[in-house]
Amino acid sequence: MAGNHTARAGLLAELDAVSRRYIASYALFSQAVADRIGLHPTDLQCLNLLTLEPEPVTTGRVAELTGLTTGSATRLVDRLERAGYVVRGRDEADRRRVLVVPVPERIGQFRRVWEALSGDWYRIFDELDDAELAVIVRHMERTVEFSEKQAARLREDRPPEDRKPPTEPGGGRQPDVSGASAKRGSGGGE
Repeated sequence: MAGNHTARAGLLAELDAVSRRYIASYALFSQAVADRIGLHPTDLQCLNLLTLEPEPVTTGRVAELTGLTTGSATRLVDRLERAGYVVRGRDEADRRRVLVVPVPERIGQFRRVWEALSGDWYRIFDELDDAELAVIVRHMERTVEFSEKQAARLREDRPPEDRKPPTEPGGGRQPDVSGASAKRGSGGGE
């Protein structure tokens, strides 16, 4: 049984390292795409999310999608509008509401960039069967949900809900080896 635990611990450590590399590589890839089309990476990801929405949305919804404040979301929409990717339009059903409406021609250009890059992306899945692809889809769905919760927690400045500080086998807290206690003035000086 100990062998299974050790093997699992090794796999989890490998998953941690690979996940960190994946996140970094995607962030750098996103930056490169944003640079190519002249947007900030946050604006690029907002545009990506807007193309996944079935209908035009309000700036409030942009704030929800991105986790930005409404003021920051308004500035983001301003930038997308200046770049020609969206326009603001009145909601036909409720003239008081202003919607963020993607500009089809510019969204087409945006999609062509993604499509040019995604052809190679789909080839990496050629050797996988449908069951393996389904596992990846479930993993990605769970990762998105987890990441959204963690981002919300960070914005609210709350500690993780289900984690307690690590303890030593005797029940005491592990010593602070980060130097943070010295920075707070509670550690010894030289």
